[in-house]
Amino acid sequence: MASVRHLISIDDLDDTDLHALVARGADFSAGTAGRPAPLAGDVVGVYFSKTSTRTRTAFSSGALRLGAQLVSYGPDDLQLNTGETSEDTGRVMSGMLDVLVARTAGDPAEMRAWAAQDRMAVINAMSADEHPTQALTDLTTMRRQFGRVEGLRVLYVGEGNNTASALALALTRFPGVEFELRTPPGYGLAPYYRERAAEQAARCGSVFRERHDMDELPADLDAVYTTRWQTTGTSKPDPDWRTMFAPFQVTAALWETSPKAVFMHDLPAHRGDEVTAEVLDGPASIAFAQAENKMHSAMAVLEWCRA
Repeated sequence: MASVRHLISIDDLDDTDLHALVARGADFSAGTAGRPAPLAGDVVGVYFSKTSTRTRTAFSSGALRLGAQLVSYGPDDLQLNTGETSEDTGRVMSGMLDVLVARTAGDPAEMRAWAAQDRMAVINAMSADEHPTQALTDLTTMRRQFGRVEGLRVLYVGEGNNTASALALALTRFPGVEFELRTPPGYGLAPYYRERAAEQAARCGSVFRERHDMDELPADLDAVYTTRWQTTGTSKPDPDWRTMFAPFQVTAALWETSPKAVFMHDLPAHRGDEVTAEVLDGPASIAFAQAENKMHSAMAVLEWCRA
């Protein structure tokens, strides 16, 4: 019987596993991973209580390609809606599923409750505070683009949301990386992620910075990254938040000092909000290759969870 490993936070991975998952995702992306079927005979549950195009398709198609069978659940399909506890739900599902992939945009404590058993792996496909499988996709994409993650210079522009949090936890564990965030005032990383990223940067020999303006941007970047301003499943309390975000739009002007930089976006994108169409649809953009890599990265995660 395969062992069970959960992925609810990037913090669940030690350095060896993190680096191995990025490398394995790149192997799947490059077509050099062979055609393994490590999930043959397994059943993977896919539970999405929030909308998803890329992540749901990535894990569904990835699981099928690895030999698994699927059971899919929508937002109204589980007895969680009628008051069943998360602990009971996890205990019951673990007797029928080998892996549960879940997007809730809620408290990750719910996923931890599902993971309080040793029969079914639980994968966080997005919670309110972190999007770990997106970060693995992003690093897989960087490795495919540059042949490495170590030593890259990455600028993230926009809200310090769950994507930014996971990216901060992951990138700072690669030596020589310089990762800088420019986030609107009041919309930066949560304190835990800021402090954790700084600790990891000191330990791993990377650089981590966060500022709340668009002045004195770094030059000679390898990648510029943004996400949409309105994160899935959330709303902003400030009705005038767009005024605060407007200076953080990614435009072609960013390429004046970083002409070789690629543009990354976790999609879906809103052209004219967080990024101009000129950038998203331009020659520097690898956002759609990044989206395809979600499946390759998902396959690496599924394989790791059942190894």
